[in-house]
Amino acid sequence: MKVTLVHLTKKFPKHDRKTRGEVTAVNDLCFDIPSGKLVGLLGPSGCGKSTTLNLISGLEKPTGGRILFDGEDVTDLPPEKRGIGLVFQNYALYPHLTVLQNILFPLQNLRGEEKLSKEEMAEKAGEAARLVQIEGLMGRRHRELSGGKQQRVAIARALVKHPRILLLDEPLSNLDARLRLQTREEIRRIQRETGVTTVFVTHDQEEAMSISDEIVVMREGVIQQIGKPQEVYDLPRNLFVAKFLGTPPVNVFRGRIENGSLFIGDEAVLPVPGLPAGGVTVGIRPEGFLPDPAGAFSLRLSRVEVMGRDTSVVAAHPASESGAVRAIISSEEAPDPACETVRFSLKRNKVLLFSPEGGEERIPFGGDGAGKEGKA
Repeated sequence: MKVTLVHLTKKFPKHDRKTRGEVTAVNDLCFDIPSGKLVGLLGPSGCGKSTTLNLISGLEKPTGGRILFDGEDVTDLPPEKRGIGLVFQNYALYPHLTVLQNILFPLQNLRGEEKLSKEEMAEKAGEAARLVQIEGLMGRRHRELSGGKQQRVAIARALVKHPRILLLDEPLSNLDARLRLQTREEIRRIQRETGVTTVFVTHDQEEAMSISDEIVVMREGVIQQIGKPQEVYDLPRNLFVAKFLGTPPVNVFRGRIENGSLFIGDEAVLPVPGLPAGGVTVGIRPEGFLPDPAGAFSLRLSRVEVMGRDTSVVAAHPASESGAVRAIISSEEAPDPACETVRFSLKRNKVLLFSPEGGEERIPFGGDGAGKEGKA
């Protein structure tokens, strides 16, 4: 099922009694969620992603705009009439019920023509349990389950009615690192097997990029960029998106263009023919550094961190925005920790240029893959 948001807006009254007015949580959103795809809503806390999910579900009423399911206007429909499945951060399981009873609960509340027999409900519950691989836990209660298994029960309960759309609000936040990885892989598998249109809300960019067909990056209620995860990572529309995506984060420098070359400090680090002279903000992804004794870019070495397969070189440069520069290189190329200076060449497709003023929009230049950019 395709979901279309048309100029969707949500405003809340300010909590501060001293200053009257409204806070805009979602500001004029217009985009499509393609049928059968998993779309990640991504952004920092307070960006409006959970509010957007609540608007799609019907838990919140929009201040303006419309919500369409396959062209049908559902803006004024109550949640129970929209054919949605919801999974929350806290799972919201009933502790006094068994796994089977939790999964059956949505079916037991069906009325009229939708009402099912006990046999039909048992069949659907078993099907949902097999899908999330918990069929051996049906007699257990909430307290007997790990966090990962509780989350699977919550997903099974959301899927048991065969919803038209599955909405996941920070579903992995309460899990430890290993369980997060395992559960997100399960969510991806389940979505592919069912083909249900899925919206996944998270502030964790690694989660969103690893399982989403498309990501929607938001900031202060406004969409910053929409696209396939790798395209948005490689070609961020602005400096905010570049900084938000990537672990470790992008390295940001003050730079300038002179005579067709990009300068950081006193060093010409990359040819950029055709670009006008002037100041720029430079972003270099951590994987964009190539150890090279004759390289054009020099950094003052702080320390070398062994990560197993890779090595993290932590260095400093006076033009760095944060003061610390982090390069991820092969462990086989790790520099001697006793060195004072390390030199690098730069991978052209891992260098990003941004306007130093205004919206800090990315400046396309030859070799940066321009032409594959995600839409705004």
